[in-house]
Amino acid sequence: MNAQKFGRGQPHTRLEDPALLAGLGTYVADAAARAQALAALVVRAPHAHARFEISGLEDLRARAGVHLVLTAQDIADFGPLPIAANVAVEGEARMWRSHRPVLADGVARYLGEAVALIVADTLDLARDAAEAMEIAWDPLDAAVDLEAATDPDAPLVWSERPQNLAFTSVIGDERAAAEAFAAADRVVRIRLVNNRVVTNYLEPRGVLGEVEEGGRVRLTLGSQGSHLLRNAIADKVLKWPREDLRVVTPDVGGGFGTKMFPFAEYPLVAFATRRLGRPVAWIGDRSEHFVSDSHGRDNITHAELALDADGRFLGMKVDTLANMGAYLAYYGPYIPVGGASMLPGVYAIPVLHARIRAVYTHTVPVDAYRGAGRPEAAYVIERLVDAAARACGLAPEELRRRNFVAPEAMPYQTATGRQYDSGEFNGHLTRALEVADHAGFPARAAAAAARGKLRGLGFATYIEACGGGAAEPAFLRLESDGGVTVRIGTQSSGQGHKTAYAHLVAAHLKV
Repeated sequence: MNAQKFGRGQPHTRLEDPALLAGLGTYVADAAARAQALAALVVRAPHAHARFEISGLEDLRARAGVHLVLTAQDIADFGPLPIAANVAVEGEARMWRSHRPVLADGVARYLGEAVALIVADTLDLARDAAEAMEIAWDPLDAAVDLEAATDPDAPLVWSERPQNLAFTSVIGDERAAAEAFAAADRVVRIRLVNNRVVTNYLEPRGVLGEVEEGGRVRLTLGSQGSHLLRNAIADKVLKWPREDLRVVTPDVGGGFGTKMFPFAEYPLVAFATRRLGRPVAWIGDRSEHFVSDSHGRDNITHAELALDADGRFLGMKVDTLANMGAYLAYYGPYIPVGGASMLPGVYAIPVLHARIRAVYTHTVPVDAYRGAGRPEAAYVIERLVDAAARACGLAPEELRRRNFVAPEAMPYQTATGRQYDSGEFNGHLTRALEVADHAGFPARAAAAAARGKLRGLGFATYIEACGGGAAEPAFLRLESDGGVTVRIGTQSSGQGHKTAYAHLVAAHLKV
């Protein structure tokens, strides 16, 4: 293989594409169909906040075609869904953790919370049984608005947390920031809403459970980390030895962070599979996805920037309300706190103080999604810089140039403690302006206006804290035909690892 043509960074036809484009990929629903699995259906709360009582289970379990009905009482030995994040909090010895049951027990805290599992011969029979399930609902007042949830009189998600405050975390130097603002010639303030979003991957979540020879349960599910899920489900929820559970990930129709987490359906299907000794599958549908999977974002931020008379940044203040939903999700607490460390962006901001107040609401829990806090931080600083440019009467690119971290300052430590090893931000901006034909924009805008159209031009920069996790070894074998076989344990969820590793091997081995 010609490394110059096929090496790193060179365009090349993806090795994964032929099978996927021909419909020959294998997804969870495909595996479930081939296994002729029983159909599992999750019964969900129709209210954002309600007490409930389930009755008539004996008759429900006796229905033709119904194999299993599980409620909270049937899985009393389960541990709660785990929380992996642990952030430093202000005013408390440690972060208070909400107990998130696999199935709600008497109280539902958000619309869509799982309250029962039904396993039947077919999905239609499971739906019929769900409709026949006797559930007495007592709807309660709910806190669903992020700002209103912090009012003293707002309905509480957890009685232990006044004003629904999950935790407060701070970063930076409050006193130094106050001094910088006191000395400023200009202060710019903005309020930003970063809306809640739903992932909406092409393939909704699903899970197939099967019993392997020897009794081990195998879960086939679309994930972003088979080992992480196996460990979390076995250790924390089912309390099984790890060797009793295997998690396999086939082709994945999109993940975006959300398919990384141990959702309730996974231990439920594992338990049902072992109990029945038969394949069991839960395949979520598009509507269910909106309430069964974690959401993303949902922040309200007040941000301030202090500048001197020449438009140099002196300091920054940020106060963010971050919606956690009804429970702290797996990485949920870390998202706004870790993201806040990237608030300075590519700018030399000497001092910064940020306060993050995480808030419980009667809504679907919020977790990592596409960038996991860092895009939220970029949105704050870039909107703030644009507002400052308007206030100073400067072109947005000029204010940015004045405040970029200089190349000679590298390695550079930000006011939040992040270390930048390199960066030539002014050069990037110059090149971007050239490629975009910035000088020709007024003429293009005028021509568009003559046609009754509006044409705009915006600026944004982004610096990312990438990577993390343990190193992954690779095994390479030179074949007799001159080819190279690569074995590696990283898991693709649509990124094209097969193609990427072929490029890397070709470049390094010059094959």
